[in-house]
Amino acid sequence: MIVFRYLSREVLLTLSAVSAVLLVIIMSGRFIKYLAQAASGALDPGSLFLIMGFRLPGFMQLILPLGLFLGILLAYGRLYLESEMTVLSATGMSQQRLLGLTMIPAAFVALIVAWLSLSLAPQGANQFQLLLNKQDALTEFDTLVPGRFQALSDGSRVTYTEELTNDRTNLSGVFISQKSLGQDAKDRSISVLVAETGHQEVRPDGSRWLILNNGYRYDGNPGLADYRAIKYDTYGVLLPKPDASDEVTDRDAIPTLDLIGNPEPRAIAELQWRISLPLLVFIVTLIAVPLSRVNPRQGRFLKLLPAILLYMGYLTILISARGALEKGKLSPTLGLWWVHALFLAIGLLLLYWEPLRLKLASRRSVKEMTRG
Repeated sequence: MIVFRYLSREVLLTLSAVSAVLLVIIMSGRFIKYLAQAASGALDPGSLFLIMGFRLPGFMQLILPLGLFLGILLAYGRLYLESEMTVLSATGMSQQRLLGLTMIPAAFVALIVAWLSLSLAPQGANQFQLLLNKQDALTEFDTLVPGRFQALSDGSRVTYTEELTNDRTNLSGVFISQKSLGQDAKDRSISVLVAETGHQEVRPDGSRWLILNNGYRYDGNPGLADYRAIKYDTYGVLLPKPDASDEVTDRDAIPTLDLIGNPEPRAIAELQWRISLPLLVFIVTLIAVPLSRVNPRQGRFLKLLPAILLYMGYLTILISARGALEKGKLSPTLGLWWVHALFLAIGLLLLYWEPLRLKLASRRSVKEMTRG
């Protein structure tokens, strides 16, 4: 029991440290991406942290298996390097018993991963897509930031305002540049609107208009001297109608219960993927325990790179099989299970290779002695 607590503590502490580092790296990259979208007006800046919260379970379900894999390699590698594993081996600690003790904290991690992949991650993905649908329903002036040029997603219009009231209805110091997206060069005209003030107006038919006051409109083609300038007291600009939708189509956002019994290849692939993640925890544990065995003279990082490459190969083949299953190129019966069976065989080979090699070597030496 003392040995079990000691080994579990070493593995879980290393798992926590590695997972925290991986989470910070991944979350930072995603946050920068969403921050750039918010700066361009594609997302509401106030919803950035809410988006990251919804995406967190999806990140954790992939980080925890890798964190456990690296945690076993680093923790047990240190014990081998400091000859603690040698002492445990002298007291009867075999590789099989070490694996059995390691499978207990691995089962705890697998339960967390199963909860994330089967329940929490789909809920987070569902809320994330609903939030994006709400963002798509916003007009360009709902996300407009004073003092910053903001372009529409298709690049057809750029809008700027010096000041904007809190209710987002009244503007001052307005600049709008709008261009046509025709293929002919003669059709690629640009219209520039400047106005002292402006306000939004909703008509009875539901259409939104931007009413500009006291300004100028300039029309022309780039590279040509043909242009015109119009002074106006009041000018109306029709705002594009937002695409409001409450439909959730992302496969990651479909509840697990809705995937069970669904004959579509995409649903089958998604269900098998969610089941594969907790199963992945046990198989990488089987692979990590024999790979963590190092010679103190070789250093603890000797097998780290090959082990990471093996893990990445496992995950890459699993993702490729998932894509093939979605496209109907793989039988649902075969599905993703053959990948797990392949790496289960690799794990068993790694576990029993060293004892088998020593046994064969001892038999060979006995035969040589007999012959002598």
